[in-house]
Amino acid sequence: MNEVLKVALNEYGTKSIPGPASNEEVLKYYHDIFFTWVEDDDVAWCAAFLNWCLKTAGKTYLNSLHARDFLKYGQETKKPKLGDIVVLWRISPTSIYGHVGIYIREKENLIYVLGGNQSCSVNIATFPKSQVLSYRQIV
Repeated sequence: MNEVLKVALNEYGTKSIPGPASNEEVLKYYHDIFFTWVEDDDVAWCAAFLNWCLKTAGKTYLNSLHARDFLKYGQETKKPKLGDIVVLWRISPTSIYGHVGIYIREKENLIYVLGGNQSCSVNIATFPKSQVLSYRQIV
């Protein structure tokens, strides 16, 4: 198991707080990667979470909160393995919106992704394989 996956699993269950309050644990994902202007956990945080995991594990991370920016990260792979990065589209394949997390496994037409801001928490969720834009190896 790679270090990034270990870091992410240690955060499993961390949740954002609906409404005006914010979870300081979620805010640390932003603040520790130098996005100190973020003051609440209502800002989409999947990319912040993954960047925080990468930084905490001593790996290269992006200076971005945009999930689709991970399309430029590392080396693309067509055969993902446990701990690789998954970049998915949201709304449509050509929209600016995306989601990013850590590849766990796949089954039939689904992939299992460990990520932040999945139903407002760090967890493992399933996504259709048809939403995958790219699998990326961690550098």
